[in-house]
Amino acid sequence: MKLTLGFSSCPNDTFMFDALVHNKIDVEGLEFDIVIEDVEKLNLMTLDKRLDITKLSYNAFLSCFQDYIILNSGSAFGLNSGPLFVSAYDRIINQNSKIGIPGKYTTANMLLSIFYPKFQNKTTYIFSEIEDAIISKNIDAGVIIHENRFTYKEKGLKKIADLGKLWKKETSLPIPLGGIAIKRNIPNQIQEKVNRVLHNSINYALNNKMSSFEYVKSHAQEMTEDVIYKHIDLYVNDFSISLNKIGKQAILELFNKNNKDACDIFLI
Repeated sequence: MKLTLGFSSCPNDTFMFDALVHNKIDVEGLEFDIVIEDVEKLNLMTLDKRLDITKLSYNAFLSCFQDYIILNSGSAFGLNSGPLFVSAYDRIINQNSKIGIPGKYTTANMLLSIFYPKFQNKTTYIFSEIEDAIISKNIDAGVIIHENRFTYKEKGLKKIADLGKLWKKETSLPIPLGGIAIKRNIPNQIQEKVNRVLHNSINYALNNKMSSFEYVKSHAQEMTEDVIYKHIDLYVNDFSISLNKIGKQAILELFNKNNKDACDIFLI
């Protein structure tokens, strides 16, 4: 059975999926058509039900959980860290300021809405363009994700808030940023097989950290090796291997904060 599989070019995703993509583990007869896109593009593709299995923002999952279910493996959680709200040192930020976001359906945008609800003047950018948009004064501030949390200081920007830390302070939980979803209409035994193969791919990556380096680097644009592995270490953690009770509780809290009823949203 061939399945479409989408994930982003960010190091945590390519690191986790390398062994699966390159048959370094037993894929149990599964075949995959790989789609690599920016996370917001994946979110939109998922809302259109175009992918069988995909990485998506947990904010996007709130809008498509009737059609998809979350796998137990593959999630990205922030442990007292998350998207950063940043600006230039010479800007005064208020509710009329122009704010750059990495996508309407990103968890980053959802967190901004939770903690800064008056900031409604938002413009969507590819995540990697937000820092430069602030510097060029096209926007006053922005929410940055992925590797940009390691580069904003070098570009002369300041942190207003770590939205993951605000979430942790309010909920005492890690922040579920993105997960791996699979279509509900795929047979259960295939869903379980995909989850098992992904689990094994992540374990292989963690036990053979340099094995995936060429694949990760090929999609990491201009990132240095140091930034690549800082990114991986930050977002590939115990919750990536298994959601466990705390991870599921954190996801349910997202549903609660968005006034949505969560029912049967986890594979296991």
